[in-house]
Amino acid sequence: MTARDRLPWYAERFEYVEVNSSFYAIPEQGTVARWAEATPDGFVFDYKLHRALSRHSAEPSSLPPDLRDGLDLTPRGRVRLNADLEAALLERTCQAVAPLEQAGKLGAFLLQLTPAFSPGKHDLDELAPLVERLAPRPVAIEFRHRGWVHPGNVERTLGWLSEHGAAFVAVDAPKEDHVPIMPDLDAVTRDDLPYIRMHGRNADGYMRGKSVAERFGWEYTDDELREIEKRVEGMAEQAAAVHVAFNNNRGRDAPTSARRFRQMLGQDPGPAPDEGQLRIA
Repeated sequence: MTARDRLPWYAERFEYVEVNSSFYAIPEQGTVARWAEATPDGFVFDYKLHRALSRHSAEPSSLPPDLRDGLDLTPRGRVRLNADLEAALLERTCQAVAPLEQAGKLGAFLLQLTPAFSPGKHDLDELAPLVERLAPRPVAIEFRHRGWVHPGNVERTLGWLSEHGAAFVAVDAPKEDHVPIMPDLDAVTRDDLPYIRMHGRNADGYMRGKSVAERFGWEYTDDELREIEKRVEGMAEQAAAVHVAFNNNRGRDAPTSARRFRQMLGQDPGPAPDEGQLRIA
């Protein structure tokens, strides 16, 4: 299938997608306009914010060309994020997604934090300017350091998200106790945006894998999907819509799991749902 045919084909079977390429580079507005044109009314895009904004290691070449001069770099040549650069990247992001906003197809911004963003070294208030600059557009925050939801921190973390109007991203991940592996926690901090992402359950790959396929590749069984179904149903009791994204991305694992999950919920892979149904990608 050619690249231009993939999104229309996908949109015939699902009503929602996470944009992942935006983690690596901010797309051109014309590209985003073509996404909007290629999808039906009611289709929703959640947009993953650039890796520099989520405090991941980022090379200067991943930034828009005119923002690459005068950067503060680490000894390894990676970008150090400061307030000015953050503001500039957020402005470019909002410009890029304007066609989705105009088409009524922009869902949430996904901020997938690095595991290095830990409660010992960082404060959640560092994220406040980002959330505020993107408002009133919703921001969903995925933590990758389980310290944020340890018993001593979880109430403060969820309280901060609620206070700032940000959504907590629940995950399904390997069932082991390692710092970068988040535990099952189905908190809803923004009642219009419960959000859950499936990362697979390969603990060894999650901790040691070098590629995306090695880290997140996983073929969910029906029993595992039923466990997820119970979690999603619990979140749905607190809101009108739940964003359910399969990130077990090795080959066909993610779309296969997503379609099977839809079948288990009794949703045909066809037109966009009525208001109040689950959004599954």
